[in-house]
Formats: sequence, C-alpha cells, structure tokens
Amino acid sequence: MEFDFLPSVVPLVVIVAVATVALTSVMTPSTVFMMVLPSMIVFSVIAFFFGMKYGEFNSSP
Repeated sequence: MEFDFLPSVVPLVVIVAVATVALTSVMTPSTVFMMVLPSMIVFSVIAFFFGMKYGEFNSSP
C-alpha cells in the first residue's frame, strides 16, 4: 500500500480553509488568524500524523 501525499492533504487543507472563513464571520479576523488558525493547523498536523501511523499499523501483516 502506497501513501499519496497530495490526495491526503488536500481535504485537510480545504477543511481548515472553510472553517477559517466560517469563523471570520463570527469572530474578528485578527482573533481567528492570530489564535484559532495556528491551533487548528497544529491539531490537524498531529491528528494527520497519528491517523497515518494508525493506518500503517493496521495495514501491516
């Protein structure tokens, strides 16, 4: 089983972008860009890494 980076990361980037745009209508853009967006990016990278490792573990014989 091969890992394809681009098809895996594109949905993640789209989800973070849509959430950022949606949150700017609720909060001030400076709050979203300075506090919320960095934490969303860090959480998504950590969740992606753990999900990738979990998938590698399950696909190994």
